[in-house]
Amino acid sequence: MTEPSPIPPADNRAAVRRRRLIWTAAAAALAAAVWGGWTFLNSSAIRTTDDAYVGGHIVSVTPQISGTVIRVLVDNTDRVEAGTLLVEIDPTDAKTELAAAKAQLGQAVRSVRGLYADDARFDADIRTRQADLAKARADLTKVRADFRERQAIAKTGAVTGEEVRHAEDAVHIGEAATAATEAALASAIQGKARAHAQIEGATLHTHPSVKAAAERVRAAVLSLERTRIVAPVSGMVAQRSVQLGRRVAPGDRLMAVVPLDRLWIDANYKEIQLRGVCSGQPATVTADVYGSQVAYHGRVEDIEAGSGSAFALLPAQNATGNWIKVVQRVPVRIGLDPKELFRAPLRIGMSTTVEIDAGACDPGAASERKPQKDDDAALYEAQSAAADARVDEIIAANIGDR
Repeated sequence: MTEPSPIPPADNRAAVRRRRLIWTAAAAALAAAVWGGWTFLNSSAIRTTDDAYVGGHIVSVTPQISGTVIRVLVDNTDRVEAGTLLVEIDPTDAKTELAAAKAQLGQAVRSVRGLYADDARFDADIRTRQADLAKARADLTKVRADFRERQAIAKTGAVTGEEVRHAEDAVHIGEAATAATEAALASAIQGKARAHAQIEGATLHTHPSVKAAAERVRAAVLSLERTRIVAPVSGMVAQRSVQLGRRVAPGDRLMAVVPLDRLWIDANYKEIQLRGVCSGQPATVTADVYGSQVAYHGRVEDIEAGSGSAFALLPAQNATGNWIKVVQRVPVRIGLDPKELFRAPLRIGMSTTVEIDAGACDPGAASERKPQKDDDAALYEAQSAAADARVDEIIAANIGDR
């Protein structure tokens, strides 16, 4: 038979118990230290998510007129500056329309010049007719006086009856001449009224006929300018789909230009993480492409107006069927420093990790933020200015000495 194991002395059992208590206390202290360090390093004010991606503008390049593509000068990944020629459309039809519009504007200017000349001619004619009428009335007064004198002395026999008849005929002739001159003056006044009605309240440049023709020239010039499709912003060419010989129409997407110096981060936070997050708070961003070696120092621009599901193509209908609560994610836009983007470029859609320090919040930061401005319309304003200059040039060439 096996002998029973000896019972350890009491002192040995106490030593084992003390060692166990020491190890337990050490483990508890270590756990407390780890928890304290984690709490210190991961402040409750820090909001972290790795559901964050690089966002940016994708500026579509589309034609404004119909036509056949005769030149494509860029391809994907090409860098372009604002105003760089990208695509050229056949300008033949636009040139023909411009030539016809220029001829019509020249004709309109000359016709209106004729109206102003007629108005001036009628003024001169009226002055001449008024002078003629004054002379005719003076002559009539004279022959009437002569006729009355001859009638008065005819009874004495100092003048013959034939002389009296001649004086009476002169009165009739004077009356007819006066009436004719009055009619001519009235006709000149009517002609003046008709001519003036066509130019009243307008100059040569603002006359309706000239303006209508000028607008046709302006439209033709713009159509010709729009056969040259230029880059609206500086950036990288992407999504090119246009090919040589393709027939395009207004609104067709030919390619896109992405301004890589104006990117941001869309950080999709759970709604329970948004407590204390507001505009102006500092954010640290690391991109998967560079890892923790590169950190971007951004600022919270604001929380988007709705959750991702609210702006989805098919929003959730929680009022129907069985309902299960799902924690929503709301995009928070993080603005990036263009200088840091230049040193470490990013691309749209890249994955990132974002940490927002929500320790302090300035309620007025959101109201003080000014709306972001897209690129101004300098290129399109230049086209309009070119059209105006061409109109002025044509008018000046047909205006003569006026």
